[in-house]
Amino acid sequence: MDIKLNQNEYQETLENNKIVLLDFYADWCGPCQTLLPTIQKLAEEYEGKVAIKKVNVDENSELASQFQVRSIPTLIYFSEGQVVGRLTGLAPESELKTQLNKLISASKN
Repeated sequence: MDIKLNQNEYQETLENNKIVLLDFYADWCGPCQTLLPTIQKLAEEYEGKVAIKKVNVDENSELASQFQVRSIPTLIYFSEGQVVGRLTGLAPESELKTQLNKLISASKN
């Protein structure tokens, strides 16, 4: 499953998915690499419910700038195309799941 996202796919992803999680990262970033298996696991687990995508800040600097990503990893949660949450740094899988589940519940109401 390819979860990388580029500048061109970004708008389409937001428009076609109720809930989106973007992970801003870089290949040279140690904490980003530590988070990678968790992000991939969540992408598979939440497939069909949440679009989980990785955004390489070196290749997509305009997108990183648009969302004022100053340090990585930065996770940005979207619901209905709007930013509803943000997390910078490493976070445990349980914390990410809690946030995703809250967004899924809220979108059903």
